[in-house]
Amino acid sequence: MKVSRRSFAHAVTAGAGMSCFTASSQTPPAGLTHEVAAFIVNTAFRDVPADVMELGKKSILDGIGLALSGSVAESGRLSQAYVKSLGAMNSEATIIGSAMKAPVRFAAFVNGIGIHADDYDDTQLAVAKDRVYGLLTHPTAPTLPVALAIAESRAMSGKDLLIAYHVGVEVETKIAEAIAPRHYDQGFHSTGTCGTFGAAATAARLRGLDITRTLYALGIAGGEAAGLRENFGTMTKPFHAGRAAESGVVAADMAALGWTAADKILEAPRGFFQAAGGGFDPGAIAHKLGNPWTFRTPGVSIKPFPSGSLTHPGMTEMLRLIRESKIKAEDVERVDVGTNRNMPNALIHHRPKDGLQAKFSMEFCMAALLLYGKAGLNEFTDEVVNRPAAQSMIGRIHFGVNPLAEAAGYNKMTTIIDIRLREGRTISGSADFGKGSPSNPMSYDDVAAKFLDCAAFAKWPRDKAKAIIEGVRKLEGAADVRALTALCAV
Repeated sequence: MKVSRRSFAHAVTAGAGMSCFTASSQTPPAGLTHEVAAFIVNTAFRDVPADVMELGKKSILDGIGLALSGSVAESGRLSQAYVKSLGAMNSEATIIGSAMKAPVRFAAFVNGIGIHADDYDDTQLAVAKDRVYGLLTHPTAPTLPVALAIAESRAMSGKDLLIAYHVGVEVETKIAEAIAPRHYDQGFHSTGTCGTFGAAATAARLRGLDITRTLYALGIAGGEAAGLRENFGTMTKPFHAGRAAESGVVAADMAALGWTAADKILEAPRGFFQAAGGGFDPGAIAHKLGNPWTFRTPGVSIKPFPSGSLTHPGMTEMLRLIRESKIKAEDVERVDVGTNRNMPNALIHHRPKDGLQAKFSMEFCMAALLLYGKAGLNEFTDEVVNRPAAQSMIGRIHFGVNPLAEAAGYNKMTTIIDIRLREGRTISGSADFGKGSPSNPMSYDDVAAKFLDCAAFAKWPRDKAKAIIEGVRKLEGAADVRALTALCAV
């Protein structure tokens, strides 16, 4: 049964401090964390539908490409330098885009940062109307680095990697869907928090932990989960993803050694859902793992632009209007961009001063498209953001709440655009979803084209890049994933 936003916020039983988990019983479903652990341990490769497996391969390819481009970002350079300074280098796992290998936890850390460095990675979509569509979690950044690192270190198969990745993504996304909206609304970054559970699930599966030790891994993960949205627009946003990946590895490693933790970390009165969200919706997670798989419904969006996902419907529509009406930047007097009230709460940089802030600036995203007809990795740089032409155009973009977009609901990213030209004419358009969403998806070949752009940005050899595309396409047939990870190393 769906618990309302009001129920999440106000359903606290007298004296006990316990959330109203269901309207009928006022108690959480018994053994929810145990149900999650059983799903992690018992799900077989054959349990993942073929279409879900193919959707996952698109996100895996996307993630590897982003780790390559992220390796040459400043955050990539710094995270690699940090790990090297620890003197902990060994031959366990590849740090993508480099000649470095490191212990699994540190490879996962650096690669997680790399995937999220440009805010270009996939995004979980929301179902419930009280959620913000597109603002749940980035599922691949915390989970794929764990899957790659452990599978490489143990010479495991492509099937082993795929099932662990899918299990991790499913756990992460269902937890993100279930926790009360307060969690995200009031400042937690769910990629860092819920992503830690997904990373732990991936690691526990590849480590072959039994249900008891998987419960402990989840309990440890609950103690590690962290990330605050105040860090959006800084290097610490991708740090959240890298730390989630590393924390998942640590959680499974410690549990494997015999480290104990709470076995009801999700549903307990002082557990994750209550402490970090004030409650949760049991209908979003109990008996829902793999039923349906999140990759199938409601889906995972792959980004066509390296910016916050909430900019994408507007960017997709703006690009259409520019091309259809042959709009030139010098002819634009003013642009009004209207959304629901939650979107400006995430797109917080209205006058960005660097490339990271620009990723969370609707104004810059619109300005870049008007000025350059594109908004890719080469546009989201400090130099481009601070060009006089860009700053001037940003000043002509007015971003705020539009009553029609607000009325459309938070489970859409409705964006309404009005472009007023100097000649007096106004060109208008609107979009609920962007390119790359399940309603307008990218094919594997589309993702491959994005991958090649990311690889070229990192100056990666094209022959290696093409081999990675084919390696991921046929990943279930790989006897040893080291054939794939070798292509990701200098």
